[in-house]
Amino acid sequence: MTTYYSKDHEWISVEGDTATIGITSYAQEQLGDVVYVELPETGKALSQGDEAAVVESVKAASEVYAPIDGEVVGTNDVLADEPAKVNDDPEGAAWFLKLKIGNAGQFSDLMDQAAYKAYVETL
Repeated sequence: MTTYYSKDHEWISVEGDTATIGITSYAQEQLGDVVYVELPETGKALSQGDEAAVVESVKAASEVYAPIDGEVVGTNDVLADEPAKVNDDPEGAAWFLKLKIGNAGQFSDLMDQAAYKAYVETL
């Protein structure tokens, strides 16, 4: 399994032709206590950069963007009832959605973990 990161602070973990997407630890730290998560409909087609989900905290609301093209094939419905899970395990159990990969060439637009860590240190 390979994990990539976007400048918008999404992570994307790839297994076969499916990508799991969530927000990074850095993003959830900036948001603070998450109180609401809005997930996309299964079957929705997303293009790279499209709004894929919304996460709201006591401080702010923020969009979660699709780091690649794809079709939504699953969502983490647990987050609708327990949005605070995003604060507990943002890069694990609190994933937002799964996409059937539409354009694998777009992974070249993303960063690996070391590059993302270096990017965050410049913020």
